[in-house]
Amino acid sequence: MKYYIWTIGCQMNRADSRRLAVTLEALGYEPALRAEEADLVVLNTCVVRQQAEEKVHGRLGSLRPLKERRPEVIIGVMGCLVGFRGPGEVAERYPWVDVWMPPSEPGPLLDHLSRQGVVDEGRALAAEAKAHQERFFDGWGLPTQERGRRVAAYVPAVLGCSHACTYCIIPYRRGPERSRPPEEIVTEAQALAEQGVREITLLGQIIDRYGYDLLGVQDANTPTPLVDLLRRVHEIEGLVRVRFLTSHPNWMRDDLLEAVASLPKVCEHIEVPVQAGDDEVLARMRRGYTADDYRRLVARIREVIPGVSIATDVIVGFPGETEAQFQRTYDLLAELRLDKVHIARYSPRPQTLAARRLPDDVPPEEKERRRKALDELQARIAAEINVQLLGQTVEVLVEGKKKGRWWGRTRTDKLVFFEDERDRLGQLVPVRITWTGPWSLVGEPADLSSVRE
Repeated sequence: MKYYIWTIGCQMNRADSRRLAVTLEALGYEPALRAEEADLVVLNTCVVRQQAEEKVHGRLGSLRPLKERRPEVIIGVMGCLVGFRGPGEVAERYPWVDVWMPPSEPGPLLDHLSRQGVVDEGRALAAEAKAHQERFFDGWGLPTQERGRRVAAYVPAVLGCSHACTYCIIPYRRGPERSRPPEEIVTEAQALAEQGVREITLLGQIIDRYGYDLLGVQDANTPTPLVDLLRRVHEIEGLVRVRFLTSHPNWMRDDLLEAVASLPKVCEHIEVPVQAGDDEVLARMRRGYTADDYRRLVARIREVIPGVSIATDVIVGFPGETEAQFQRTYDLLAELRLDKVHIARYSPRPQTLAARRLPDDVPPEEKERRRKALDELQARIAAEINVQLLGQTVEVLVEGKKKGRWWGRTRTDKLVFFEDERDRLGQLVPVRITWTGPWSLVGEPADLSSVRE
C-alpha cells in the first residue's frame, strides 16, 4: 500500500504532514511520488488567503477523475479547509472525498482505515495511541525516506489561536489556543535529532504565548514559559540550532529576548508581524498596539540581541485603508529597514469580523499597486543590508542541493548557495560571500583552498 500527501500553506501544515506520514508508515504504507500511484491520497489544506483556497479547490477537483478510474483509492482532506468543527457544506461539494480531518488530527482517517478493513482495528488503534495524545500528535520523528536527509524540522508548540485579529481565519479553523505539554515537545524534538535533524523551529500562531494556558496564569509578572522550553530544547544532543515563530508585539518580553541573546543554539532571528504602520488600521485589525509601540519593540530587540535580523508581515488594502494610511506603512518600513517583509493583499475570509462588518473597499488593482510598492522598497533595503556581507565569512547550516549547488541558511536566516564537491548535507559550513542580492547570497566554502592543495 502506498500513500501520497499534498501540502500547501504554513509551517504548521508541513509539520502535520510529516507526522501524518510517520503514522501511515506505522500502518504499513510506503510513500508514492504521485497521487496516481497511491492507494491513499491526503490533501493538507490552507484557506488563510483566497489564492491558497483556490489552489486547494483546484486540487480537489483534479482528484475526481482518479476516484472514478480507481474507486478503491481512499481520498482524505485535512487542515484548515476542514476546520476544527468539521467540513460542513464543503463535504457536499466533493462527494468523492472519503474522509475529512481537522488540523493536526489523524483520528478520522485511522478510524476510516480500520472500518474499511484496510488495516485491522488493533493496528489502527495502536498507531493512534502512539501518534495521538489529548488530540495532539506525539513525537515520532521523520518518515523513513527523510531520516538522515532532513536537516531542519518544525515542531508545533502552540496549536490554534485565541487572539482573534479581525482579518484572521485561524481561530475559526484551528480552534482556540492550546499549548502542548513541554514533555511532548521535547520528546518529539529528541526523536527528530536522533534521526538526523540539526535545527528545530518551535511553532505557534503566537509562539510567545506558549505555556500560559498550561500555567493558568498570564500577567506582566509571569516569566515567559517559552524561555524554559527553549532551554530544554537547547540541551538536546545533536541539535545545533533552535528557532521559534511567529511572535506578537504584545508578547515579546525582555526575558525572551535575553534568552535568545544568551542561549548559543538559539538563532538571532525574530519574526514579529507589524501588519500595518497606521494606528487606525491597526485598531480596525484589533492588533492591540500602535506603530510607535512597534518602533520601540524593534529598537529593544536590536539593543538586546546583537546582530539580530528581523522579519515582519504586512497586509495591504485592508478595509478602509486610505492612500495616506498606506503611506504610513511604507514610511515605517523605510525607517525600520527590516531584513525581510512578507507582503499580502487583503482578502476577506469567511467568519472573520472584517469579512462580516468591514466592506472590502480597496480595489484589487490598488491592492496590487501597494503590494508592488512595498516589494520594491523591501528589495532595495534587503539588497543594501545583504551587500554588507560581501567578503564576509558566515556560518551556513546546509539543508540540501539545488541545480548542483548546496544551499542553507545563516543563523540570521539568510539563504546562501555555494558549490562544493564534498557532501556537506547537515554540516555547519563557513562560507565566504562572493555575491549578494536582496533574496539570497552566493559564496564559496572558506576551507575550499585547503581541499585544492
